[in-house]
Amino acid sequence: MTAGVRDQPRGADRPRPRPGAQLGLLGWLTGLALLAGVGYRLWLLGQATPPTNSDEATMGLAALHIARGEDFPVWFYGQQYMGTLEAYLAAPVFALAGPSLFALRLPTLALYALFLLLAWRLTLRLTGDRWFGLLVVVLLALGADRIVKNQLIAGGGYPEMNAVGVALALLAVDLAAGRPEWRLTRWATWGFLAGLMLWVDPLVLPYVVATGAVLVGFRHRELRGRAGALVGAAVLLGAAPLLADSLSTGRNPVHAVLAAGGADATAGWAARLHGGLLVGPPLGMGFCDPGACATWQLWWAYALPVLLVVAAGTAWRTLRRPPTSAGTDDSPRVAGAVRLALVLAAVATLVAYTVSSSSGLTPAESARYLSTLLIAVPALLWPVWTRARSGSTASRPVALAVLAATLLTTAWATAQAARTAPATGAAEARHAELVTTLRDLGVRHVRAGYWTCNRLTFASAERVVCAVVDDDLRPGFDRYPAYRREVEHAAAPAWVAPTGSPLAARLDARPGVGPDALDVVILDGWRIYLPRG
Repeated sequence: MTAGVRDQPRGADRPRPRPGAQLGLLGWLTGLALLAGVGYRLWLLGQATPPTNSDEATMGLAALHIARGEDFPVWFYGQQYMGTLEAYLAAPVFALAGPSLFALRLPTLALYALFLLLAWRLTLRLTGDRWFGLLVVVLLALGADRIVKNQLIAGGGYPEMNAVGVALALLAVDLAAGRPEWRLTRWATWGFLAGLMLWVDPLVLPYVVATGAVLVGFRHRELRGRAGALVGAAVLLGAAPLLADSLSTGRNPVHAVLAAGGADATAGWAARLHGGLLVGPPLGMGFCDPGACATWQLWWAYALPVLLVVAAGTAWRTLRRPPTSAGTDDSPRVAGAVRLALVLAAVATLVAYTVSSSSGLTPAESARYLSTLLIAVPALLWPVWTRARSGSTASRPVALAVLAATLLTTAWATAQAARTAPATGAAEARHAELVTTLRDLGVRHVRAGYWTCNRLTFASAERVVCAVVDDDLRPGFDRYPAYRREVEHAAAPAWVAPTGSPLAARLDARPGVGPDALDVVILDGWRIYLPRG
């Protein structure tokens, strides 16, 4: 086992059961939990859930352009940050099966499955407890609204961050413990993934730094040689798209990231603390109903700081324990160091989010910035698990209550998220009817709001091209300017607006006669405005 003696449950040093006995049962249960987590999300994909939007469609359009060989974007269209890895992963799927929302999300589903598998493996390497590994898999197999949005929507960065973060921690365990197999390959992989995340999304940077510190602390001599040179080269290779774009254009992606985090906006500290410490953690870690947290679901916000302190203290004690008498087995100390690194990275993530204006301005939506907290779940819950199994008469009931509340709250939130799937599927069907109607009408060019435009263009595989307008019919923000140019050169573009929207009200107010007159085609949830003549 790799966990320290002090925080192992009693009986942890007993002989392991024979294959086919208890381990066989645990293997089956863990496998079923893995399949349930993936199967639940596959069912959601079949229901077009979570609901898509124009931002995700923008990634889909990038994948479509890559598949056709028309464009190879470095950044998410319309900005200078957030790499397009998801588009490059989806492009081969598009080439084989054609563009669709389901095809766009297949790579994100695969990334989730990889995250779940690696999280189980990391848990075993850090604790050696297969029952605890099962608990972690069950917890991560559940999926509240905010969780499945982060894991399945191909909107840039979020689906891959957790898988890469866990992979970095697992590689750090093996490298720091001196595992001899494939060492140079492991060093190169760690460096490449670290560099890749610098391009894709820097939100996982705390885990890069924390696991890197573990490697420096335990293997600094090795890093002075070939391993260090290899890591440096691999980091540059992973970050190559970012570096090449910065060198060729002179743009600094750090400025764009800070602006996206709210650096160009203001929010009071009361609002930041409320959003960052009270609303953000339970919402971002899957304890809340879709879009909001009930009062009783906020209990996790009060428990999380205590769990972080206890987890850090437990890991520190394991790390500070002297090596074995033989002086050859550093695995317990490495496990403690990596657990401590995960906890500190989670704290850094939470602090960075709280001090940003996003936590105060849009906590319900920006809680997605806390998605990487799931990487630290094995380290966070390990002390609770040990006390639940072998704690004192005072601590054991508390630990059992925390574990039960964690599972029950996330299970409730998962059920609430699943209940939204039929309505989301019906909304997607209405959107598909809109696309079909436009094609039947021979409409090639339209004007619409931001949250309609790229979604419509992607759903039609660019058979319908859309330019963005605001509610006053003025030009809006087009992430892909070529669409605006095409629409502006069209003879008589149509207009599309959701029923009941301000844009629809403005178009309905147009006079019924004269050169600006419009004919209206009414669909369920949508209105199409066709220029007369």
